Amino acid sequence: MPKKFIRRFLPDHQSIKKNKALKVFGHVLHEPNLWHLNRRSASGAFGIGLFFAFWPVPFQMWLSAGVAIPFRANIPLSVATVWITNPFTIPPIFYGAYKVGTTVLGTKPEHFEFQFSWQWVVESINTIGPAFLVGCGICSVVFGLAGYLSLNWIWRFQVRKAWERRKHNRIDEN
Repeated sequence: MPKKFIRRFLPDHQSIKKNKALKVFGHVLHEPNLWHLNRRSASGAFGIGLFFAFWPVPFQMWLSAGVAIPFRANIPLSVATVWITNPFTIPPIFYGAYKVGTTVLGTKPEHFEFQFSWQWVVESINTIGPAFLVGCGICSVVFGLAGYLSLNWIWRFQVRKAWERRKHNRIDEN
């Protein structure tokens, strides 16, 4: 079942509640539904995490946790899913988002080389920025929705299979 698989990778909710950086959220974090794994909270968290994973901002985890609270989605899963974009996966994912943006806007992809400087960022906003941001927005919505729907479907499928297995075992016992 997805619940057992997901739970292996999530931190303990008590340790997260005690985290000093999360004191900003106050007593809202004591809501039990934010820590339980069920179909609704897990699929919502997965969708939220994938949505924010495509945002080119340094505080994706904060955004993901903040949005998970009003949607009553599992906070640890939401924050963990954001890490799909990590230092190793960011270049291909964001390049793919840029390609999506150029395709949607109908512009020709420009050749560019990444430089770790503020000047390069400022210059790139005018050249590749619009296509990149449009691509990130589209990928956020598409992958967030696809993640929500697919985890919801996988969860339902696993539960249905478990019920059929139980039914089959009861029939075999009689």
